Amino acid sequence: MKISRKSIPIFLAFLCMGFGDVVGPLTSQVQSDYNLSNFSAGLITFMGFIMFGLLSVPMGIFQDRRSKKLVLILGLSAAFLGLIIPMIAQFSSFVLLLAALLLLGTGATLLQVGGNPIMRDVSLEGKYSRNLSFGQFVKAIGSISGALIPLMAAQFFNLDWKVLFPIYAIIVLITLIYIQLTPIKEKSTNQQSTASLKSCFKLMRNPTVFTMVLAIFLYVGAEVSMSAKLPNYLELKFNFDIKELGLWGTLFFFLNLMIGRFLGGVVLNWIKPGLFLIISVALSILGVLALFFVPTSTYGFIAIAVIGLGFANVFPLVFSITIDSLPDRANEISGLMVTAIIGGAIMPLIFGLVADSISLMAGFLVPALSFVYILIVSVLNLNKPA
Repeated sequence: MKISRKSIPIFLAFLCMGFGDVVGPLTSQVQSDYNLSNFSAGLITFMGFIMFGLLSVPMGIFQDRRSKKLVLILGLSAAFLGLIIPMIAQFSSFVLLLAALLLLGTGATLLQVGGNPIMRDVSLEGKYSRNLSFGQFVKAIGSISGALIPLMAAQFFNLDWKVLFPIYAIIVLITLIYIQLTPIKEKSTNQQSTASLKSCFKLMRNPTVFTMVLAIFLYVGAEVSMSAKLPNYLELKFNFDIKELGLWGTLFFFLNLMIGRFLGGVVLNWIKPGLFLIISVALSILGVLALFFVPTSTYGFIAIAVIGLGFANVFPLVFSITIDSLPDRANEISGLMVTAIIGGAIMPLIFGLVADSISLMAGFLVPALSFVYILIVSVLNLNKPA
């Protein structure tokens, strides 16, 4: 697979982007160490997601006026600061840890805003969708590390979740230096006016932009819901011990998400993004519905694998198809779409309300229906350029 040398530091930025997802695996571990209530523990994921809603559009405007590379540098700097603060304080304060996670979430937000469109600037002609899918595969490695590294550290070195912070800090610092030293020529746009808050929200009047931004909102909400509730599913359906075995549902989901994103980067050399989006969404719906009918845990894990493979490329495909439909509005679209990641904070609440009111399995209809909407949108956008 031929890639531009200048895309290598951007792929590293995607790896660092995945570190922001550590708030999910951290929740139960931090709750135990600090003796937190469930509400207080919920602040951990809140800190990880809130900046997507607050900063994405303003930073999309900022990078339109300055540069995407600068936004990446600011994001990496914020993440690095968030990683070293708890180490300096020796993890003595939960409040300080929350502040650090807020900075880490800020870094992840800025990396999403700058990283997705700048990949277009460093990609070879016609390879943007492929590289964005492969970038999401690299991000998935960062995401899954939040669960795997503590497990390995505990088993082999008698260490806990705190080991993540120095490891992440070193990788973020290396990426920061690499990007700073890499010259990147950002493609100029044909946009006649400078981006503003007004122009961003005016852009939402465009039917393609509106429907695709909503698709991102629903997709991220579905992904977070699945990763959070699959352990409960295994406990309910197959009597898995949620503390010892249930988490393997989440890990297996992320593993197949990672594999799917790698395969997506390969497959997109031959399949058009619009068609691949339809295939991915249909596979996702099939996998979620299979959860209701599988007779054994083996088939349950097969269903989880199908879900992970289906979910894998939806975000980069929706993102790239939308930007390629309006390339001169890339910065504004990036801000709007990264703002939509706040769906990861809102949709799981809807899942929880349905699960509490009816049943856990009824809750899985929330991501299923979300993907029905995305399927409709993907069919309508089948002929969009890539």
